[in-house]
Amino acid sequence: MKVVLKTLFNMFPTMSKPNLCLFFFLMISPNFSFAQTTDSLYLTNGDMIVGEIKGMDRGVLTIETDYSDSDFKIEWDGISTIFSNSFFLIILSEGKRLNGNLKSVSAEKILIFTSDSSVVDAQKEDIVFLKEIEKGFWDRLYASIDFGLSITKANNLRQLSLRSNAGYIADKWSADANFNSVNSSQDDVEPIRRTDGGLTYRYFLPKDWFVIGQVNFLSNTEQKIDLRTTGKLGIGNYLVHTNQSYWAFQGGASFNNEKFSNEGSDKQSMEAFLGTELNLFDIGNLSLLTNGTVYPSITEKGRWRADLNFDAKYDLPLDFYIKLGVSYNYDNQPAENSSTDDYVFQTTFGWSL
Repeated sequence: MKVVLKTLFNMFPTMSKPNLCLFFFLMISPNFSFAQTTDSLYLTNGDMIVGEIKGMDRGVLTIETDYSDSDFKIEWDGISTIFSNSFFLIILSEGKRLNGNLKSVSAEKILIFTSDSSVVDAQKEDIVFLKEIEKGFWDRLYASIDFGLSITKANNLRQLSLRSNAGYIADKWSADANFNSVNSSQDDVEPIRRTDGGLTYRYFLPKDWFVIGQVNFLSNTEQKIDLRTTGKLGIGNYLVHTNQSYWAFQGGASFNNEKFSNEGSDKQSMEAFLGTELNLFDIGNLSLLTNGTVYPSITEKGRWRADLNFDAKYDLPLDFYIKLGVSYNYDNQPAENSSTDDYVFQTTFGWSL
């Protein structure tokens, strides 16, 4: 017994002896088994939390406990040690994707016991994503929905905004869908409508590379676009993949089919595309997402398009949030008598799953 406790003291030098002894006896107690029902966290401030780890994403770990009505959200940097026999999808900063459970051996080092009976030695800072995978289909889903409403007496102005997305993450692939809409009307002015959305599939490769297939659509009264459908196929890579930020780029080829409100202006064309996305989230309750894509045409001489998006999200309690979003579209050869560009500024209130 003394040898075991001495070993634990050496492994966890920051833990007080009374707490370490209690932790040890809880683990060996027949009435309290971590291996069967619970995960445990020891925090850098000395607190200990026992419960069920739901996952970790963007530097924040979520754990459910029996003694709280709501889940605890803890910054990954604030966790000293972690012990779990739950089965997770684990993503490392180098892009490696593993299935297994976790055991800390020090404040900076974690052992990952994988499904193929191997053991991976990882630094805590290199673990950028956890998702429990022993559960069913619904536990792999994520979703969010935002609403915005503006009403002005002058000119009887009404504007309604809707932003939504949903996705599913598997061991080697992910699928996402998004839908955004802005409808504005006022007296003596033609209604303004803008709707965009898309479906995205990513298959993850070693070294943080991925194959991407995507279909996007856009309807926009400002640029007289009844429907623009763009299908893309390409490859991308995460240049930065940490608990503070993601930065990815992607490129490939796309097919563009456009129907305009101007008769005779419909187009079909082949394009290349080059895009980048930057997500910053280690700034308290605030996260920033920026992405942009440029489409130089292959079959239409001199034509090129660009799509830019920026979102600032501030997290509120109970998974609610406030979001400010800006979307911008540019086309140097638009439909006849239409604008070369269009932008939308939205402030919305939302909830995420």
